[in-house]
Amino acid sequence: MRRVAQVIRVKPEKLAEYVELHRAVPEPVLDRLRRSNIANYSIHLLGNELFSYFEYHGEDLDADLAAIAADEATQAWWRLTDPCQEPVPEARPGEWWASMDQVFLME
Repeated sequence: MRRVAQVIRVKPEKLAEYVELHRAVPEPVLDRLRRSNIANYSIHLLGNELFSYFEYHGEDLDADLAAIAADEATQAWWRLTDPCQEPVPEARPGEWWASMDQVFLME
């Protein structure tokens, strides 16, 4: 299992919309995540920073992420959520959600 943590900003004027959207994530979007070996997925908010965490239980994260990106239901979902977000300054070129490095783990 691989732990993945990421961060992005939510636009202050879009915060309420973003939170409301996540009260009812479409089941096809959740199903695609599950079929792509993603579990224990959560998003947390502090100020205007969104922190996501998920556990990946597959063998090829890049391929599974590509399957998510190719999914029509997910693309429709992203058309709703993406306008609410903006990358953090630390994001690499082309990176939307910036990957975070793990510095501590207690199991």
